Amino acid sequence: MLIRKYNKITDEAKLMQMICDEEGWDYADESMAEKYKAALESSVTYVACEGGTLCGYSRSLNDCGFYIYVCDLLVKPAFRGKEIGKKLMECLYADYPGQTVYVMSDVDAYYQKVEYPRIGSIFEVPRME
Repeated sequence: MLIRKYNKITDEAKLMQMICDEEGWDYADESMAEKYKAALESSVTYVACEGGTLCGYSRSLNDCGFYIYVCDLLVKPAFRGKEIGKKLMECLYADYPGQTVYVMSDVDAYYQKVEYPRIGSIFEVPRME
């Protein structure tokens, strides 16, 4: 499993297809796709790849050095249960060691399952020590 920063040229089409295939995700809809593609480039975006398959990604916002806010985390169903989401999160602390990482999510059950502490209405990503 390779996790690396997003590359528009090699990843955009695969990532948008992955979003299109996921029920409930509308970023690939015609009305949002171009705006979302721009967001992928301007955000802190990582992709997880196995072989030639893009199997997951995360997109986060850097709040001017104060915090990192995870906006999107998606792993293809066939690759779930392999801690790919957790590994994508760990990249944030590796690249932004002095910042706290928070998750903005409507999938609370996942973050509760991986035991991220709830801080108000968001979850904090724990540091791996």
